[in-house]
Amino acid sequence: MKRTALLTVLIFVTFITCNSGTEESVNIPDPVAPEIQDPPLKVGYSIPIGGSKFELKSLKYAKSVGVDYVEVSGISAFIDGNRNFKLSEAEISEKLKWAKKNADEAGIEIWSIHMPFGEHIDLSLVNETDRQDVVAKHSKLVELLGILKPKIILFHPSYYLGLNERDLRKVQFIKSANALNEKVKEINATMVVENMLGPELLRDSNRERPLLRTVQETVEVMSRLPESIGSAIDMNHIKNPEELIMAMGSRLKSLHIADGTGLQENHFSPCSGKGKNNWTLILEALEKVEFKGPFMFESAYDDEKELLGCYRLLYNNYLRSTK
Repeated sequence: MKRTALLTVLIFVTFITCNSGTEESVNIPDPVAPEIQDPPLKVGYSIPIGGSKFELKSLKYAKSVGVDYVEVSGISAFIDGNRNFKLSEAEISEKLKWAKKNADEAGIEIWSIHMPFGEHIDLSLVNETDRQDVVAKHSKLVELLGILKPKIILFHPSYYLGLNERDLRKVQFIKSANALNEKVKEINATMVVENMLGPELLRDSNRERPLLRTVQETVEVMSRLPESIGSAIDMNHIKNPEELIMAMGSRLKSLHIADGTGLQENHFSPCSGKGKNNWTLILEALEKVEFKGPFMFESAYDDEKELLGCYRLLYNNYLRSTK
């Protein structure tokens, strides 16, 4: 390939755009690198349903700078932490129709919906009456969210657990997941479950970390669920996320792209130089499992134009590492 001064400048500009003003970076480009190549996946990002990001002007701008997909977050705008709906079904439907219309006009596809979670909206609750109510409220939300025509509906497996109740919580979660999987199928979407942050078992003296906190536990629980339920992997929730990618294989259906340490909820930009992820190994793993979904950012950024530039930088660094 040609190695011209122009290409060197392009690489340098991409680096500056993605480095977010920090001097430190794990992704320093080669000054005599080959021609920049476009990465294979489309770019997406997570935005709240109740915010200005869903206004038509904002979505059109995102599309103009290379964003093709969104994940809808902020469903707590419709339901509170005690499972009480804040709006009527008619009001929720109107809000969803507005969001879908704007996305369609902007040419952006709604890829996924991040379902609400919390202490009382936990699919693994031990109390059976409460667990069934959680499933019922989620089911009603899924029915309404069908207006958005998402491809993916993402759930957390649990909130924090009490001490020594992990096995029971797995049983409760699996019952909930089986029931909700049928509701998700009714709107022609795929249910996925996200891995959770869990560097150690205990969160404090009274609580354990959520379910799916390790590769081993994720494999175990997913093996007890129908194949139609997929995996969503959050790169911010685990050290060495490439290991979980390889373990999930073809069951990997959606991503949350962010950098971190595996110890806290950092959600650093992958191009900030602040996290510990090895993006070359991550991209290699995504290629090996033939992941086809969007490169869905759930991380810090100042401007949507940084997202495609960051992915392009990561991907070209990966290509250079394999030469």
